[in-house]
Amino acid sequence: MSGPRFDPERGVVLAPATSMRLGGPAEFFARIAQPAELCEALDWAQQRQLEVHVLGGGSNVIIADAGLRGLVLTLALASESSTLAADHALVTIGAGASWDDFVARCVARGWSGIECLSGIPGQVGATPIQNVGAYGQEVADTLVSLRAHDRRSAGPIELSHADCDFGYRTSRFKTRDSGRFIVLDATFRLQVGGAPCRLYPEIARRLAAAEPTLAEARRVVLATRREKSMLLDPGDENGRSCGSFFLNPILSAAELDAVRARSASSPPSYAQPDGSFKLPAAWLIEQSGFHKGQRWGAVGISTRHSLALVAHVGATSQQLLEAAHRIRDGVAARLGVWLTPEPQFLGFGSTSHGLPRL
Repeated sequence: MSGPRFDPERGVVLAPATSMRLGGPAEFFARIAQPAELCEALDWAQQRQLEVHVLGGGSNVIIADAGLRGLVLTLALASESSTLAADHALVTIGAGASWDDFVARCVARGWSGIECLSGIPGQVGATPIQNVGAYGQEVADTLVSLRAHDRRSAGPIELSHADCDFGYRTSRFKTRDSGRFIVLDATFRLQVGGAPCRLYPEIARRLAAAEPTLAEARRVVLATRREKSMLLDPGDENGRSCGSFFLNPILSAAELDAVRARSASSPPSYAQPDGSFKLPAAWLIEQSGFHKGQRWGAVGISTRHSLALVAHVGATSQQLLEAAHRIRDGVAARLGVWLTPEPQFLGFGSTSHGLPRL
């Protein structure tokens, strides 16, 4: 006998499912608990020529005030399994699992490799798409492979690390194959008994012990993120944000010289292996006349981190977009650098330099 016919909900408000608490309703909405249900949902949408959106933890997405046409899916695939060798563990985790809960379990087991990614909200399935990173680590450092549903071939596929084309906060899933794959699970190789990562100066400075534990590293990372309002905390006035809103730009030597010529002080820069230089977007924003706590009505810059935009009570997605344009255009006019936004924008129109047009 066949299973129950796919029957999505209508008009589910999406704002509560995002960290910004912004956005209108989904035309159709469904929660997927099994891979077979995903195939049914995609077939249902294809028969009706509907666009499909996959909404994970909602921590890096901005949804239009009008909501989303088509079918919105959220994955509840959260199974976990692991195999141990002498010096490493291979852990496979479902796309719908909480990323930070996964990090906490690995730290508790003494498996290193993702401890500096503590406190990052959202689900596991979104982390390879963005190649999530923080404090000296990124997902590409430990991801071995992932399993995904390929919407082109209408079936499952396994992709190796090399297949993912990882870059700074990006991957093939965000660029040339955007929308093609729906991640089902991911496999990570973590070091058993490994020492915590201390590549990031601020974290290294706070880990004063000669041989800090993974648990101590996690506590330091969480405390650092909390001080910058980079944890999901309903009691924090800066809590309704996507974290860092803009990427740190990577410039050529000539472009860096041009920024130096236009700025009042020498920009901090970090040399990259290919000879380019990464600049802190927060520094560029502040040098362009913006400051922490600045407000434009119900939208503003975090009081603790100039790289985070905050939606206060009464804010709309349109107001947030206007603030993002104001900052991006201000930096471009003052320093000649176009900042690229980190969040994904759903339900908007055409874009310019990554931002939906006003």
